[in-house]
Amino acid sequence: MGEGFWLVRPMVFDTLHWSEDGAECRDCFVESDGVVRLPYGLASVETVTHWAELPPLPGGMTHLVLGEGAQSVLQNAWGARSLT
Repeated sequence: MGEGFWLVRPMVFDTLHWSEDGAECRDCFVESDGVVRLPYGLASVETVTHWAELPPLPGGMTHLVLGEGAQSVLQNAWGARSLT
């Protein structure tokens, strides 16, 4: 009998995702290489049973920084860190 283990993979949750083959996926997890995994209980060979969110940046409630606002949010987080 094999040993049980947890496999932790970085991925994002997407309410609507279009895969490279044009398939529409709703409420799914997408790995950095484009592999789509569904939440536990849905029809899929490999499902996601547990997930965790990144902690917020220091001094705020922001968990992820993308786009034009990234620099100001990161500057605020770095400033908050130096104050503590």
